[in-house]
Amino acid sequence: MSSIQIVPCEGVGVEIHGVDLPNITSSDLDTVKSAFSENGLVFFRDQDLSEIDHISFAEHFGAININRFFAAHPDHPQIAMVAKGENDRDNIGGGWHTDHSYDVEPALGSVLVARQLPTSGGDTRFTSMYRAYDTLPDELKTQIEGKRAIHSTRHIFGSKNNSYYQSSDSGKGRIGNSAAADAMQDVTHPIVITHPLSGKKALFVNPSFTIGIEGMEPGASTELLVKLYTHAMALEAMHQFQWRPGSVAFWDNRATWHWALNDYHGQARTMHRITIEGCALG
Repeated sequence: MSSIQIVPCEGVGVEIHGVDLPNITSSDLDTVKSAFSENGLVFFRDQDLSEIDHISFAEHFGAININRFFAAHPDHPQIAMVAKGENDRDNIGGGWHTDHSYDVEPALGSVLVARQLPTSGGDTRFTSMYRAYDTLPDELKTQIEGKRAIHSTRHIFGSKNNSYYQSSDSGKGRIGNSAAADAMQDVTHPIVITHPLSGKKALFVNPSFTIGIEGMEPGASTELLVKLYTHAMALEAMHQFQWRPGSVAFWDNRATWHWALNDYHGQARTMHRITIEGCALG
């Protein structure tokens, strides 16, 4: 009989205890899938995952997206290296965002495994886009009904105005491939999606990769997006996850934002991330 326990986190997400991810049973996997669908964010503690185990767990949820921009694990290209060295100034993933919203079919989710942690700091914040939509004032819900937002990666990873790795030398070798970013076309997605797993409505814009609203003048578009971001950032439904050795986070990119805190200067932090392919959103 399974001893699995699901414990709600403060703000958003759940911690799942009593499951051994490298040897997960079909029954426990069904429980994890249900919790992930409902909450959009699940955490595990005290796991001993090899790189192969990490890949195998992610493949239970879909095909793996080989990241275009992050340095890959030298032996396992499915795993992106999310790292900051002792002498690096900038981290990867600072500021509220959701991964891969710039893809035609945005990623289902990301599975992040802690490999090397600072003695303090380096937490990751998460907030719910289900809650962001549900708590929007009716006036804002009316303004965004039926609208589509424009998502891009060129302003982040492209050869011009690269905010991640051209601002300093610290990103070199960790993030690259500006040619791929330059070649990518901007995409549009509904501002409000019906989530493909849960069926719930979620707000699908983010400050990092959303650059405008289709059919609106730039000034009006920016004003409306700022209102949405301000609302989402003010939510009390935020969880700050404190990493420990053996910690694993699995978040749904269609239902959450996240933010990796950069508060451990002079120390190294290495995480392994696998991103899972998603589907078109409507």
